[in-house]
Amino acid sequence: MSALEGCRSGLTERFAKPSGPNTSRMGSNPIPSAFARRSGELRRTQSAGSEPRRRASPKIMYTVYILKCADGKPYTGCTENLEERMERHNNGYVPATENRRPVELVTHVAFNDKYKAFEFEKYLKSGSGRAFIKKHFASPR
Repeated sequence: MSALEGCRSGLTERFAKPSGPNTSRMGSNPIPSAFARRSGELRRTQSAGSEPRRRASPKIMYTVYILKCADGKPYTGCTENLEERMERHNNGYVPATENRRPVELVTHVAFNDKYKAFEFEKYLKSGSGRAFIKKHFASPR
């Protein structure tokens, strides 16, 4: 037997299909492979005509708000709970407005998407955003 034939016979032994009473049919293994479990290949069965149940998650709204501080300057911020945030501003728990109290809510805009809200807040804090606030939300003196 040559070295090549020895390799071939070793390969066929190593990669040969298993034989036995439980291996005659493909897919007879009752335990699914790890890949099938991870990839979602295995699906739970549903009763006929039923829709898959999904939990109703509460929609979180992100609010970008503009405050008018006691010194007449605006403050722009973003929060999930506007009432709580206003309370924190007026009680002095926010360092940026603790010396500028009382604060008054000028306007607010609600967003479904947190990142859109942060982008809008960032815009309002930019030069053109400050000009926008001054032009559209400034109260007459």
